Amino acid sequence: MKKVIISIVFIFIVGVLAACGTSGGSTSKDDERTITLGYFPNINHVPAMVAKSEGIYKEKVGDNVTIEYKTFPDGASFMTALKTGEIEAGLVGPGPAMNNYTTGTDVKILAGGSTGGTVTVARKDSGIESIEDLKGKTFITPRVGCTHDVQFETFMKEHGITSERTGGEMVHTTGKPAQYQAMFESGKVDVAVAPEPWGSVLQMETGAKVIVAPDEVSFGETLPASVLVTSGDMIKNDKELIQQIVEAHKEAITFINENEEKAKDITIADIKENTGQELSKEVIDSAWNNIGFSYDVSAEEVQAFGDSSYELKFLKEQPDFSNLIDTQFID
Repeated sequence: MKKVIISIVFIFIVGVLAACGTSGGSTSKDDERTITLGYFPNINHVPAMVAKSEGIYKEKVGDNVTIEYKTFPDGASFMTALKTGEIEAGLVGPGPAMNNYTTGTDVKILAGGSTGGTVTVARKDSGIESIEDLKGKTFITPRVGCTHDVQFETFMKEHGITSERTGGEMVHTTGKPAQYQAMFESGKVDVAVAPEPWGSVLQMETGAKVIVAPDEVSFGETLPASVLVTSGDMIKNDKELIQQIVEAHKEAITFINENEEKAKDITIADIKENTGQELSKEVIDSAWNNIGFSYDVSAEEVQAFGDSSYELKFLKEQPDFSNLIDTQFID
């Protein structure tokens, strides 16, 4: 009798160990699992909103995979989530992806998401009428060294004006884009480097003036304003899933370009859900004019952007992004 009991216990233990041993690798089509995808509540991230709303991610990955979504106010929090495994993939600005890559983060850019959308506006009563008036003024971006920050400071450096961080006169602060309107109305900041639709919100709701347009700011028309990223470990262990996510991303971008009005409705609803702010159709129409949607990504432009980040002292060492981009899933 004792031999029978020992045999049963042994078989049970072996079965448990075998089950535990499969958790770190790729998952078969019959296994149930949950993945989380991240994005920001702004127009540069509409591909994620559309893929979510239209069920495109779900269609591509299959019924055995449950998809959850998480939104982020800035690239730093997104990249922390990617590093800790809180999310498996998602859309983020290229700046945070590059910055984290240089410090050893396991991140890979899979595709572009959008272009443009960085608007620099001055508060109505700030006294700012031109670029030259920005000396000594306070400007706000979502985060130090974020994509919009690098674009703006690169542009200003070319005009001989820099921030206090590099010995200049402009004062820099940071905050969530959805809060910029309140900061303008309180007079706490003079200039906002805002991702759309928040740039259009400031223009329409506060009378803010555009100082640097999206097609004028550095890298405004050439660098992806958002990129689809994952980890190298995910590519290694679950290549099929990553291919499915990229295919959904590409299909979402096609949907946006072919169904503009429907995509705008999805954007309004998603931003309201995640920020509590219901943007008008007029704001979305204005913002839409400042942005494009494409999954293309140029390694040369990414490297040029990184070089500028280094020159502005956002990066401590000259970056090499030759292994940051993995386009095998869109080619």
